[in-house]
Amino acid sequence: MKISRRGSVDPFIVMDVMEQARAAQAAGRDVIHMEVGQPATPAPRLARERLARALDSDALGYTVALGLPELREGIARLYKRRHGLDLDPARVVVTAGSSGAFLLAFLALFEIGDEVALGDPSYPSYRNIFKALGVRVRRIETRPETRYQPTPADMGDSDGLLVASPANPTGTMLALDELRALAQACAARGAAFISDEIYHGLTYERPAVSALEATDDVFVINSFSKYFSMTGWRIGWMVVPPSHLRAVERLAQNLFICPTHASQVAALGALEAEDELEANRAVYARNRALLLEELPRAGFRDIAPCDGAFYLYADVAHLTDDSRAFCARMLDEAGVAATPGLDFDPVRGARTVRFSFAGSEAQMREGARRLRAWLGAGGKAAR
Repeated sequence: MKISRRGSVDPFIVMDVMEQARAAQAAGRDVIHMEVGQPATPAPRLARERLARALDSDALGYTVALGLPELREGIARLYKRRHGLDLDPARVVVTAGSSGAFLLAFLALFEIGDEVALGDPSYPSYRNIFKALGVRVRRIETRPETRYQPTPADMGDSDGLLVASPANPTGTMLALDELRALAQACAARGAAFISDEIYHGLTYERPAVSALEATDDVFVINSFSKYFSMTGWRIGWMVVPPSHLRAVERLAQNLFICPTHASQVAALGALEAEDELEANRAVYARNRALLLEELPRAGFRDIAPCDGAFYLYADVAHLTDDSRAFCARMLDEAGVAATPGLDFDPVRGARTVRFSFAGSEAQMREGARRLRAWLGAGGKAAR
């Protein structure tokens, strides 16, 4: 049987790095994981306790396609607490992680052959999902002077714009006036506006702004994976304009039937676990401060501003012109796993590397020590 052209997407390189790190560990190597955006902490205690109670009392069968009404109401209250927004819970769609939300949003908004503008560097699955759906990507080479975020002038005549704030891999955020300008540019063109806000809650010097504070004519995507420390539970959500809700519901009914019931129950507990989650964020803040001090000492001098998320995106052009080979050597010789920038920017990413600081403080400190020893003051291990 043939493999369709839509199925021939690029690999998600960080998953390949994870497998290489796992194989190294299986062979007895000690590896510091700075490659994957996965919290080292488990789901919050209240989430696990709530699910444990439900397992004894509930069949946990199908839910309605858009998710448990109680969970949709809880998510709406989260927007009130964080952003002062009175959000109608009917607009909240619970999904199988943010990945399920992307699929539903892209199918509801774009035809085969449409074009969506996307700022690089960016999360690689965006463009790979678009390719699988037959949607073209208008690649925007974002710049340091715009904090690696797109501007209205970058859009061209695209049918849509996808932004992320805080962004992966750079951690940079869009301010309210910038979100308004992008929303207005989309509205003027009749283009769709999608905001990926999966790292909301993980900010360090100022809170993140939701695109919902700028406009209601937007698809906002979020998840319990990052701030709520529930990556493997595969539970997320999106906020949808009322005009698109029924289309999204029909797609969800047919593609997924419903989100995982058990994960929805756990998510209800996670919404009540702010004290534990803020303690996790404090660890990330200390890790961020540590690496912003130690990585330049190791030789990683040019790092994107990290407003949020748990990544540092470093320019390594002075060390290598092949980030994939560089990261393979880093894993083999230093025992530190990091993600080559080619995952996020297929054109310029050969000269960048992403470090995740989602692990423990002890791991980050040891990782920094190994990188200093490996590169040395003069970058002796480079190239």
